[in-house]
This record gives sequence, structure tokens and C-alpha cells, in this order.
Amino acid sequence: MEFSEVILRPVITEQSMNDLDAKKYTFEVDRRANKNLIKQAVEAMFEGVEVAKVNTINVDGKFKRMGRYGGYTRKYKKAIITLTEASADIQLFADAE
Repeated sequence: MEFSEVILRPVITEQSMNDLDAKKYTFEVDRRANKNLIKQAVEAMFEGVEVAKVNTINVDGKFKRMGRYGGYTRKYKKAIITLTEASADIQLFADAE
């Protein structure tokens, strides 16, 4: 598995935006990826970044209904990456200048 296939997209929620001040970034990752592979992928994809810790969570799909029909949303895995103090920040949003 290549590093570009490990990190799928950033998770943009109110809680994840509050964690940016503590240098914690949340990404949706491939379900087969382990913590070591996630750490290597983040350090390879973003320049000047040093990862201190990786926490992973497997998120189960929620049961949803549309009228009398029911189904589940998709399952996914997310990773909360904590950077070291000396590390550079990850730019999630492009500057509009």
C-alpha cells in the first residue's frame, strides 16, 4: 500500500477544529492501515512534520431509515495524529490570498 492511499481525507468537525490548537489532526484513513504505516504516510506527505503519537478509531456504520427501508452508513477508520512541539503545522486549507 502506497502512502498516498493511506490518508484518504481530513475529518472536518467542530471538535477536530478545536484540537488543531493542541497540534492534533484528524484524518480518515484506509481500514487496513496500522499506526506505523499512518505515521510514515503523514511524515512523507507533509513536509517538516514529526509525528509524536497516533490514535486510531474504527467507526461503525449507523442504522438509517428512509421510509420503511433501513440500511447502514459506511464503516470507516479515523486517525488522530499528534505532532511534536518542534514540528511544522499541517495546512488543511489553502490560503485565499
